[in-house]
Amino acid sequence: MLAVIFKRYLSRYIAGLIFKLISRMAKGVDKKSFVDLVVQPVDIFLVILVSLGAIGKLTFPKILDVTIYHARLATILETISVLVLIITFIWLLLRIIDFIAIILESKASHKDSLSDNQLVVFFKDFFKVVIVIFGVVLVLKFGFGYQVTTLITGLSIAGAAIALSTRESLENLIASFIIFFDHPFSTGDNVKVQNITGIIEKIGLRSTRIRTDQKTYVTVPNKQMVDSILDNLSLRTHRRAFVALELSSASSTANLKEFTASVSELLKRQEYIDTYSVFFADIQKNTFVVNIEYFCYTIPVSQFNELRQDVNLKIIMLMDKFDLKLASKEENNLV
Repeated sequence: MLAVIFKRYLSRYIAGLIFKLISRMAKGVDKKSFVDLVVQPVDIFLVILVSLGAIGKLTFPKILDVTIYHARLATILETISVLVLIITFIWLLLRIIDFIAIILESKASHKDSLSDNQLVVFFKDFFKVVIVIFGVVLVLKFGFGYQVTTLITGLSIAGAAIALSTRESLENLIASFIIFFDHPFSTGDNVKVQNITGIIEKIGLRSTRIRTDQKTYVTVPNKQMVDSILDNLSLRTHRRAFVALELSSASSTANLKEFTASVSELLKRQEYIDTYSVFFADIQKNTFVVNIEYFCYTIPVSQFNELRQDVNLKIIMLMDKFDLKLASKEENNLV
């Protein structure tokens, strides 16, 4: 009765003690929010724990000492109490994990990178699964008196068989850990892998979701993301443009020289072009080849395409100015 009457005060006090244990991680987080999150499972846990201790000291009435399905009523009630106690304890641990995840997500939201947010979600789900499995083992051990060692041995044998049959899934799971710790890419990065180009939207335990440049949604197994050659386009420092002009062999040497100099001057005046090269690259059958290559800073794709279009149009204007023509198909086929 005392536990029931004072449970709210005791539970809030215990919740405050738990908060102090994780206060270093919980800087800047309201204590009240933590207490409100865990006070309910602490309430139930305290009442069940004290009740078990108190009732265990009493003599079970003989009039109630009946057998139901080969089990004494006292044993059934004790088993139910233990089950509720264990479930409440696991519930409390899950609430604490949720709170810690809220703290870490709050800290990660202040960073530009989205990888920390994805990492928090990943490990929150992972530790929840571990705690639930731990709770099931406690229920079997203390609730039903099952020999856990026998269970673990059986699970190890079954686990080995399952591991052989689900080898690919396990490889994807291991690859997900490699992605999170090695950081070849993170959520929000623009990547190219196995002829797929797009934005990373989610990194899961088994696969990675990519929103492609065709606006489709592709799921790629994590093992392929790790084993394949992956180009993280978000980490590049420049965008490259290349033009190979195959000019007619009727072009004069003086015009070619003035043309290459004019194109170089054109590229030099562009604000977003960092480095460039324009040169008379090759002499082929009835064709003069002029290579034009330039590297822009990491401007948006739309702006880069506008720049390329502007440069190409001005190159055509310079070709008209210096009376330069592209080699015709007939000229290229001449021997």
